[in-house]
Amino acid sequence: MVGIIIAVISGILMSMQGVFNTSISKTTGTWVANTWAQLTALATSFVVWGIFERNSFAHLTKVEPKYLLFSGVLGAGITFTVMKGMQRLGPAGAIILIVTAQIISAYLIELFGWFGAEKASFDIKKIIGAAIVIVGIIVFRMEKGQ
Repeated sequence: MVGIIIAVISGILMSMQGVFNTSISKTTGTWVANTWAQLTALATSFVVWGIFERNSFAHLTKVEPKYLLFSGVLGAGITFTVMKGMQRLGPAGAIILIVTAQIISAYLIELFGWFGAEKASFDIKKIIGAAIVIVGIIVFRMEKGQ
């Protein structure tokens, strides 16, 4: 149950952050908004790290494979693409496609055990679930009278 609550909070925070960053970018530009988001995330992380995990920094040298240490680059890409998606599709339209892409890519990562993820076995129910989500997107995006 705790995992469900945390995941729901994550979804809410991601949607809010996307709207906030998109609004900031209207005044400042996309990369300024992205930089500000990353800097405030860095400051927040430093504070939380200092309170709860101040002795864990040295463990970064033990991370394998080393390419995992570049996850922040993905974070910058995520922030940029969320802002651009929301500008073009609106918050709901962008988030429904983002979440669907997350579901499909996460299942592929599990299915093939990419990036060190625990390998999962093929499950037709998950494919059917993803197909239902895709049909939901089509229904969600349909204009009246089409």
